Formats: sequence, structure tokens, C-alpha cells
Amino acid sequence: MKPVPPSAAKPVAKPKALTPADYLKKILTARVYDVAIESALEPAQNLSRRLHNTVLLKREDTQPVFSFKLRGAYNKMAHLSAEQLKRGVICASAGNHAQGVALSAKKLGCRAVVVMPTTTPQVKVDAVRGFGGEVVLSGESYSDAYQHAVTLEKKQDLTFVHPFDDPDVIAGQGTIAMEILRQLQSLQGPGSQHLDAVFVAIGGGGLISGVANYIKAVRPEIKVIGVQMNDSDAMIQSVNAKKRVTLADVGLFSDGTAVKLVGEETFRVARGLVDEFMTVDTDAVCAAIKDVFVDTRSIVEPAGALAVAAIKQYVATHKTKGQTYAAILCGANMNFDRLRFVAERAEVGEEREALFAVTIPEERGSFRRFCEVVEQLPGGPRNVTEFNYRISHAQRAHVFVGLTTQNKGESAKIARNFGKQGFETLDLTHDELAKEHIRHMVGGHSALAHEERLLRFIFPERPGALLKFLSLMRPNWNISLFHYRNQGADYGRILVGLQVPAAEEKAFAKFLDTLAYPFVEETQNPVYQLFLKS
Repeated sequence: MKPVPPSAAKPVAKPKALTPADYLKKILTARVYDVAIESALEPAQNLSRRLHNTVLLKREDTQPVFSFKLRGAYNKMAHLSAEQLKRGVICASAGNHAQGVALSAKKLGCRAVVVMPTTTPQVKVDAVRGFGGEVVLSGESYSDAYQHAVTLEKKQDLTFVHPFDDPDVIAGQGTIAMEILRQLQSLQGPGSQHLDAVFVAIGGGGLISGVANYIKAVRPEIKVIGVQMNDSDAMIQSVNAKKRVTLADVGLFSDGTAVKLVGEETFRVARGLVDEFMTVDTDAVCAAIKDVFVDTRSIVEPAGALAVAAIKQYVATHKTKGQTYAAILCGANMNFDRLRFVAERAEVGEEREALFAVTIPEERGSFRRFCEVVEQLPGGPRNVTEFNYRISHAQRAHVFVGLTTQNKGESAKIARNFGKQGFETLDLTHDELAKEHIRHMVGGHSALAHEERLLRFIFPERPGALLKFLSLMRPNWNISLFHYRNQGADYGRILVGLQVPAAEEKAFAKFLDTLAYPFVEETQNPVYQLFLKS
């Protein structure tokens, strides 16, 4: 029998695309509970009251690796042959999938090589090593790490465990939706199965593919809404373009969803089954992290808060009431040192704080007059959250001010009110440069700051504390520097520069005694001498 020439050979048939029914079978038979727990579905009581809708939190942040990723990783690895496990596995991950693979490898007794971007939070790197994974750092994003992992896979004859673009991984993640629908009945009472939408963060698309396949196979009337960062929206751009789009760059604040190119299978599934897509920004995510903390006393990572940020945005846009929404808290691997940034931006993200640059006359009493205007703003007394000022001009003073707000959109009204009172004002509430940098850089040397005394005060954190300070000052003393930032404590730490004539030393001492605010004089501090003293 003559061999068939290569040119005449039939092309290899492309595997048939899996349907939701196919995925349903894979999800129902997925092996995840050797390593994963059935995470709780909890109502977010405070957030639900604020939004006038029921918000349910699926607590995947409580998994052994503080992320849902071990579900898909273990399900994939549990389906490998003994020979494949003996050779070992490799993966590329921004951190959470890496921990899932490392823990699964430990459970299955095989070697795991994990390629992670150099931008991965240290807490995730340490966790992978703690599970026995061999960490290789390469590239600045998941896509960069993936390319290096593919090279190592061939060199070392390892089996690649994809973080999202694999049916077994997708099926493992789909068990989350299975649990949500089952738990919904016990949470809301027998026979009650009301759920309007599930909000799901998207990086490469594995989680939303698993969730969408299960929900559309079982409860197709429930909306599945995908959420991405506005600076890492590869899936949304791909769906809009009707083909996979590779992003030139991705934002790294939400490192768990920082993916330049989504998977082939996840793109197919998301494009066909996801009802709606949304983007959220950094400030909204920071505010959502705080919302989750208020309701659970737990801190999720940025990717873990995307779904909550989207629910808030969805309610504000569609003006819904009485609906039930589920948010998957997909991870809690947060670097501790990032919390300072999150806390700083959370108030702005919720628009509970407005920021302004205000110009006031550089003359005696203008500072006090401005504070009186703040006290009399429409809507009731407002706390000053931040006040930065350094004398720099003989006629004009520029101050950086933060104020508490009750509702979104108030900053423009406050700015107009300052203008009516004669204070030229620039609204900085949505200015990225101001929020991230300028607020920390107000200061420097000033030739006008002669006879300056520098003091660190502790003010009681209550309305009127600053006015008391200003009222007790002598009219001829001038404030040449003022720095204050609310830190959420009962007392505020404030740095003040005061120009006090040398002949009034006794009067100044009496002022401090009458004021009775704890203070430390820093006039001789070498740091002040270097950076602030004229």
C-alpha cells in the first residue's frame, strides 16, 4: 500500500468548540475541593443599605492561597497523567495563579516552576516560594512572563498550566458560579433564588468564562457583567474589535488583572456569553477596597475589589433599587505598603473628599477669613482633610485644601462658592498630578519666611480646632507654613511655621500655654534647616 503524500493528507480537524452544556458537565465533575474550600456568600450589609440594592460578596479572598486561582490550577493538574506530573509543571502568573499551581504541586507531589513578572508584589513571590514553587522573575507584565515560560517549558520538558486559556482551568473557576447559585437558596430562604447579576473581574478571562458558562447553562436570565481596569481593558477592546487585541501597555495597580492579551478560548466564551462589560478607575477601586473592609474587616487586593467598584458604578448609572447583585472578591494578596496609597485615594474615589488650589491675599487675617468661609459652606460644617501652604509671594498665597463632601459632584459647587467669596479656586478633585504628587510637594525655601518658628502640633480632630488656634494668635504674627493631612485618628498632626518677632517671645510662650495643644518645636531640626528654612 502506497503511503499518502503529505500534500494529499487530510488536514487535522479543529476541536469542536465547547458549549455551555459541555462546560456544565466539566464544572460538575471538576476536582477542586482537595485544595479549595466552598467560600462563603455573604451580604454586604452597609454597602447594601447605601446603594438601596442587595450586594452579596463571594469570598474567594478566603481561599488557602487568598484567591480563586487554585480551583482552576488544581483541576487542570489533577487531570494530568502520572508521566506529566513526574516531569513537572510550569506556569506564568502575576501571582495568584502561581500560588495555586505551587500549592497544587505540593499536594500532588510534583515540581512546579513559576515565571512571574518583576512587578509582582513581594507578598505573592514569598507565598509561592513558601509552597515550594521555583520562582523565576521575568518581564513587566503577565504577557512578558508568559513568553519566557514557553521557552522554559520546551527547554526543560515541562507541562504548561495556563492561568486562564484552558478548558480544565475554566471549568475549575466555574465551580464558583455553581456554589453561588446553590448558596443563594440557603442565604435568602427556601424557594428564593433571586439574583439579577453577577459582577466578575477580568484579566485573561478564565474566571468570567467559567462563571458565564455555568450561569448561562443553568440560569440564563441572570446577567453576567465583566469588569476591567480602564488602563487594562484587553477583553473589552477585543470584544469591540471582534478579534483579540494586544495592548501595548497595561496599568499595574491591579496587577492581578494586568493582561495584555486575553486567551483564544476565553475571548470566544466572553464574546458569546457575557451580557455587558464595564471599566472602573483606580480611585473607584480604592473606594471599593474600603467598602469591603467596612463590611467584612478584610482587605482585598485591587483585582478583588473590581466587582464591588463596578456594582457601585452600575447602580449610579442605572438608578436601580431593590436588585440583588453578587460580586466575586477574587483575591486578597495585597502588599501592606500599598495600603497607604489605597487609603489616600479611597476618599477621593468615593468623592467623600474634594481637593482645591485656593488663592488668598497674603495679608493678615486672610487665612482666618478663608477658614470662616469653609465653616459656612452650604450643606453644613465640613472637616478640613488637608491643608498645605508655604509662603512664597508678597501679595498672594496659594493653599492646597482638602474638604469632606457628602455627595458626588459637590467639588464644583464648593469651588464656585469660594469664588463668590473672593477666593480664586481651582478644583483638583479629578487631577491625577495633584492627587498623586503635588499634595506632597507644597513647600520649600522662601526668602519671605524671616523670623520663622517651626512647630509640630497635635490638634483635636474636631470642627473649630483650627479657628481656636487662629483666634488666639496675635494679629502681627504671620503663618508662613502650614501642613496638615487627616489620618483618621482622634488627633491631627500639624506642622506650622509662624513668623514671630524676637521681642514677643514671652507673648508667644503665653499663646502656646493658653492654646494647650501638645507641640514640639522643630526650628533647630537639621531637616528643616536643609529643606524649608530661608
